[in-house]
Amino acid sequence: MGWSRKHLLGLEDVGRDEITTILDTASKFREVLDRPVKKVPTFRGITVVNLFFEASTRTRMSFELAEKRLSADVMNFSASTSSLKKGETLRDTARNIEAMKVDMVVMRHPSPGAPHFLTNHIDASIINAGDGPHEHPTQALLDLFTMRENVGDLQGKRVTIVGDIVHSRVARSDIWGLVTMGATVTLCGPKTFMPAEVEAMGVTVSHDIREATADADIVNILRIQRERQEGCFLPSLREYTDLFGIDSDRLAAMRPDVLIMHPGPINRGVELAPDVADGPRSVILDQVTNGVAVRMAVLYLLSRVRASERVDEPEILAEVTI
Repeated sequence: MGWSRKHLLGLEDVGRDEITTILDTASKFREVLDRPVKKVPTFRGITVVNLFFEASTRTRMSFELAEKRLSADVMNFSASTSSLKKGETLRDTARNIEAMKVDMVVMRHPSPGAPHFLTNHIDASIINAGDGPHEHPTQALLDLFTMRENVGDLQGKRVTIVGDIVHSRVARSDIWGLVTMGATVTLCGPKTFMPAEVEAMGVTVSHDIREATADADIVNILRIQRERQEGCFLPSLREYTDLFGIDSDRLAAMRPDVLIMHPGPINRGVELAPDVADGPRSVILDQVTNGVAVRMAVLYLLSRVRASERVDEPEILAEVTI
């Protein structure tokens, strides 16, 4: 079927055929979201826990909606009201959750590698919903899906990622996914926002916003991750906006068919001007809609690998395609 993994922890080692399988499956679920009844019985009897140790709006709501669209039983975990406040370890928290016969865990955690740690201690399938500044694979997959829906095959397409690369888990997953799919990737931002030796990931680095975006098919703008910054990376937000912000003047210097993307939340007036964010070249809200379909696809494909699968494959596909 093109997918045989029990977990989705990142995109660094995920191949082109595997990514294509996820995107093709997401296309089927995207059709489901356009129906009057936006729900299929695929996950009846399957329990999914959303285990979020960081604040999240879009990702958490997107996963929860994807799970409910698949008819899963959903449990939401909040670290602020959990026994972690009483000194319980992450391992014990997870094992107690698994003792409730949970099938899948969607996990966001501030520490890189936390979802990988969890796979060594519980049997449930784990989906990484963001681990610190490391990776955010489903965000990258929905970005790839949105790009493919608008420009077709990504082989040879020129993608520029602008902003705070060093602190961004989205940037790392986007880079791995785009390079695997054959896109040409340019990173643009201040030198203080570039990871050391990032060119080894197969990308080009530029510090000139006009040069980096002039011939781009797609410009993906990242938020400045102020909550992850220790020390001074910028003289001021105003200087960043002057040098790297995307406004209508800079948009006019790009290709007329360029796509403007942003994973959200947007710092309006800092990295992206409101008229560009809401303009005709923006597909930011499409990314949000597509995120539900992509997460449905990931949940579905992982569920097929699990021994606890309870629904025959032909019936599942019939529910998706009819």
